[in-house]
Amino acid sequence: MTSLTRLMTALSVALLPGFAMGHDYTLGDLHVAHPHAAATVASAMAGAGYLTILNSGATDDVLIGVEAAFPRVMMHDSTVVDGIARMEALDRVIVPAGETVTFAPGGMHVMFMGLDGDPLDAGEEVPATLIFENAGKLEVVFKVEDVTGTMDHGAMTHEMPASE
Repeated sequence: MTSLTRLMTALSVALLPGFAMGHDYTLGDLHVAHPHAAATVASAMAGAGYLTILNSGATDDVLIGVEAAFPRVMMHDSTVVDGIARMEALDRVIVPAGETVTFAPGGMHVMFMGLDGDPLDAGEEVPATLIFENAGKLEVVFKVEDVTGTMDHGAMTHEMPASE
């Protein structure tokens, strides 16, 4: 192998993971855009993740879970009732056909719980699996960003969904 061929091979191998790990993901008719998490302070016990899901199909799907390497991962919705911010755990999020569902600060979000002094630092990546009722599992990466304007999760109550 010539030196130029070795250099090109090494460069291709080094750059390939970056191209393979795009920041938008597709699973069937579902398109997940910009999964990211907010950087946290060292004392934070939880961090929040955000993303957008577009269902370009003709049938609804349901996000029924998120898995990641934390003691607990949950989907939450933030609400303000009588001036008090609250979070309610969600066991499912419907993604209607032809519509977009957004997880964003002040609304629905993914909670990465149990940081225990290991903050989410800007530039880190959090591998996760989104689990859809119909489409199945989708591997994504939440890129940790220095996001301003996110809600203070430490001051909120955390309620479990009502049993059916």
